[in-house]
Amino acid sequence: MPNQIAISEVAIGFRFLLTETFESVQGAYLDKGTSFFETLAEISAADASQPMGNCATIAAHVAHTTYYLTVLEDRMFRRDLSYVDWNQIWNEVSSIDQDEWKRMIADLKATYERIMSHLDNAAEWEGSHELSCLLGIIAHSAYHLGEIRQMMCHLER
Repeated sequence: MPNQIAISEVAIGFRFLLTETFESVQGAYLDKGTSFFETLAEISAADASQPMGNCATIAAHVAHTTYYLTVLEDRMFRRDLSYVDWNQIWNEVSSIDQDEWKRMIADLKATYERIMSHLDNAAEWEGSHELSCLLGIIAHSAYHLGEIRQMMCHLER
């Protein structure tokens, strides 16, 4: 019989990786001070609105990450996904003001905290479906964090 790990134990590992991605380095894969919220604290609304050639703005990446977290949360709990429009944010989010930027970061944080709260109930999950959704959240969020950090190198300050 193969070794099995309780879902609640896997959830501890996911919490570790989500904390690293969004809040602070835990020693998994980021350099100190480079988590999502630490990174966004260094970026102004004007910087987040700067176009990068034909690429999306940092603001669009943040809005997309929040949206993606919500979609994967809904997928995780098998909710209706008929509302999903992956292109909407990329087409609509570009220039923002300081109040919008603060709201975007607050929305990302609230969504992230809601995702983290689901880890408290991991023992009630069915298994691989929830785990695959959370793996997607970790990988996709880390990807967009990397995109944002690369874009910061090109900001005109």
